Amino acid sequence: MTDYMAQLDATPEVDKFKQVRQWMDREPLPFFKALRERCPILVTPTATLVTRLEDCVEVLNQPKVFTVKLYDPKMSDYLMSHDDDAFHTREKSIMQGFLNRNDLSDVRVMVANIAKRLIDDAGGRLEAIHGYTRRVPATLVQDYFGLTGAALDDLIDWSYWNQADTFYNQPFDDHTPEERQRIVAEHARTSTALGTYIVELMARRLLAVKAEQARGLLFGLWYGLKKLLDRLSGRRRAPLSDDIVTRMLRSHWADAVDFDLKRIGVNAGGLLIGAIETTSQAVAQSVQFLLDHPDLLAQARTAAAKDDPTEFDAIVFEVLRFVPISPYLFRQASQAAVIARGTERETVIPAGAYVLILTQSAMFDPRAFDHPDTFDPGRNWYHQFHFGYGAHECLGRYIGAVMIPEMVRQLVLRPSLKADRPIDYAGGHLPQTYPLSWAGRAE
Repeated sequence: MTDYMAQLDATPEVDKFKQVRQWMDREPLPFFKALRERCPILVTPTATLVTRLEDCVEVLNQPKVFTVKLYDPKMSDYLMSHDDDAFHTREKSIMQGFLNRNDLSDVRVMVANIAKRLIDDAGGRLEAIHGYTRRVPATLVQDYFGLTGAALDDLIDWSYWNQADTFYNQPFDDHTPEERQRIVAEHARTSTALGTYIVELMARRLLAVKAEQARGLLFGLWYGLKKLLDRLSGRRRAPLSDDIVTRMLRSHWADAVDFDLKRIGVNAGGLLIGAIETTSQAVAQSVQFLLDHPDLLAQARTAAAKDDPTEFDAIVFEVLRFVPISPYLFRQASQAAVIARGTERETVIPAGAYVLILTQSAMFDPRAFDHPDTFDPGRNWYHQFHFGYGAHECLGRYIGAVMIPEMVRQLVLRPSLKADRPIDYAGGHLPQTYPLSWAGRAE
């Protein structure tokens, strides 16, 4: 077993974080285990690493102390760049209402149909990243979120560069100055294109909503009666064909709520940016993990054939404990703060310092999990960090919680599914290509 701490002690101070970063990227689980046991809060010249679940939760539960300030230059006044303020609470609450959890069963059917169509049309061979893991959520962005009138490739491009710059172009990411500038330039290019599209989308869809409303009082009375009858009969309040953009434009807010057409547009763009690349990575890495573990693949395939997806979903989320989309969340201290006060690992974090909350390490902490190194799909959902934690937990977590496993399920059901080559990340963090093949239609 690698003696990580001895190697780190022997590493020059200026190179310590570079060495730490290599271990995080290449061999996270044994490295994190060593840290939890011997140095649960590791201070390096670049960032402080927090490894135990209780300390990770402590940091994430203090959003005004451990902030997302690093998001500020990357986002255009979106709710995610605000920490525990009125703006963040208001807009996230409003958007959670529009993303009605009553839709989830229908969303799952939509995802399944999109996925089946793409797989069937592929004829037994598929480049899975651009041809599937990005394309399914991009199609859902059109059909359910309502970002219509743009090419899927454009939606994918806009999401990709926003994600690449915001989450993987930070001071603790290993990029050359030229690479950093290129990512920033691509983000600026796509943000301009996305902004132009959102303005056009709002104008076009608002006209459609106004035309609908202009059909007259009779339609309004009929529609109101229909909603009342649906509610009394236990049906959803509105049909799923009312996509999220349409729902926002149909709604009316008092001026004091401060949710005008501009805010609708910004939040529509946020739905796009958050949906595609994270889903793509989670699905691709889950499939690869199952293919690399034939016994688990057989277990997953048996569960996938059942009508009730609960057992299969639990398998996928346990897979993601081993291969999460990122092993950490990052924050910046707004003031000097203490972590794990009163313990032997008590650590002072200076104002302005970067903190890497190693959420993957927390999900293997034996203080929270029995036999954490064992694959066990029955684990406590509330000790997982797949969709973040606390104030900045993913807005679309419930959509992701049905979309990700359903996309994996549709591939797992294909007989003789295999990977022609491993996932290629092309030197970055996000999957770029992953060729798959199979023998025929779903079992």
